[in-house]
Amino acid sequence: MVDGSEPRGNAPEWSVSELSAALKRTVEDAYGHVRVRGEISGYRGPHSSGHAYFSLKDAGARLDAVIWKGTFQRLRVRPEEGLEVVAIGRLTTYPGKSGYQIVIEALEFAGAGAIMAMLEERKRRLAAEGLFDPARKQELPYLPQVIGVVTSPTGAVIRDILHRLSDRFPRRVVVWPVRVQGETSGAEVAAAIRGFNALPESGPIPRPDVIVVARGGGSLEDLLGFSEEAVVRAAADSAIPLVSAVGHETDVTLIDFAADVRAPTPTAAAEMVVPVRSDLVAAVEGLGARLAAAPVRLMERRRADLRALSRLLPTAEDLFAIPRQRLDAVGDRLPRALKANAAAHRLRLMEAGARLSPLTLRGRFERAGEKVEGLSGRLARAAALNLRQAQERLRSAGQGFALARGAHLRAHKELNARHAEWVAAFGLRARRAVEGHLRDERRRLDGLSQLLAALSYHGVLERGFALVRDGEGQAVRRAAALGPGMRIELEFADGRVAAETLGGSPRPQEAGTAASDTSARRASARRPKKPDPGPTLFD
Repeated sequence: MVDGSEPRGNAPEWSVSELSAALKRTVEDAYGHVRVRGEISGYRGPHSSGHAYFSLKDAGARLDAVIWKGTFQRLRVRPEEGLEVVAIGRLTTYPGKSGYQIVIEALEFAGAGAIMAMLEERKRRLAAEGLFDPARKQELPYLPQVIGVVTSPTGAVIRDILHRLSDRFPRRVVVWPVRVQGETSGAEVAAAIRGFNALPESGPIPRPDVIVVARGGGSLEDLLGFSEEAVVRAAADSAIPLVSAVGHETDVTLIDFAADVRAPTPTAAAEMVVPVRSDLVAAVEGLGARLAAAPVRLMERRRADLRALSRLLPTAEDLFAIPRQRLDAVGDRLPRALKANAAAHRLRLMEAGARLSPLTLRGRFERAGEKVEGLSGRLARAAALNLRQAQERLRSAGQGFALARGAHLRAHKELNARHAEWVAAFGLRARRAVEGHLRDERRRLDGLSQLLAALSYHGVLERGFALVRDGEGQAVRRAAALGPGMRIELEFADGRVAAETLGGSPRPQEAGTAASDTSARRASARRPKKPDPGPTLFD
């Protein structure tokens, strides 16, 4: 027999989770590292978990963005609402919303215009708080005994300051080493200013009489650490007079407005706090700074190599990124759900309490008791009457049943005798008819089985041939119907396998055959369709 069922498609069946995982791998493989420029929108500060969620937008589109807690703490540029930045990271998907997002690893300002706009807005806000008020500024001591310098211990700035101080008037200098450029520059400078102010007057480390915050010249991005809000507040709160010597004379940072004195250069700052100069001491200090810088630079180089190698390894942050984000989303919804659930239960409890008041229950019990007493009297009277009527009907029925029973038994015996004769005759005829029908059907089934074995393509497959189907499950009869890179399926005697065609073209005679076959199919399409004869050999 030939199977008459419709052919089933060979497209794989995906679950929602499997499809989401496949899309996630595709997006992450194709966009593993991207730089996206846009304006920060919807930023409300870090989440309670420490992660930050916002969007990057331009004139025509919006892209969801997330910064994980560990990355957020290392950012050199902190996100602010309306700030235009260049985000560096990788694209991924969030299955909980069927959307895609960028996981940001670093932020950069989108040009000098964005930086200037951010600094101007920050300056206006801090000035409104009175941090730049001239009444807050202090005078510098004429001849300080101890000078505190906040700068990089390996840069040229400290050498210039020491050189100028030693040449003009040797004083004791206490250097608080900080990074003057990079992600942690602002935090380290603010901590150094507050640390100098926290030193006791007679402690093992002398408390400076004046503080110099210094750095050499650089680009606007290099000097951003000295415009951070934490640095400005620390400078404004300093009880020790503070000199700002950041950059050259044309460079302006926000610490310049909060400091007691602004020096155009670090060298000029040294001239402001002491009155002499010494080339020899400055050279010795410079050589010492270079000697101290060598192992630091070597360590930084090794750290950079290690950081580059660590990027090749999967991190726990990548593995827990989606569960962490899903937990944050569920956590945001949990308080509202708990409040709604409690309110619904409180309402139902109040409704039940209103229905179960003592007065209402007492009235219902009294009415039910009266109703039960009335029904009990009616039930007793009805039961007695019903019993008498039933006894009378039972006596009448017993008499009629006795008479009818005798007549019924006689008629039933006669009918049973006739039925027995009919059943015996019909059984003999039926047995003969069934046996003949089974012989005919068995002969027909044997013939169809032989025909199926002769026509089925499975016998051909058993001899070493294979059946080729295209991506839609249709049999392919000509090589010209296939092109390079097409997905096909090969069926063998013991199963099916998927394959993909390689490059190449059919031989001339095969191409001609394919062309003629295509023409034949077009002509066949123009002819009227014949009735469907049913499944074919390749169905």
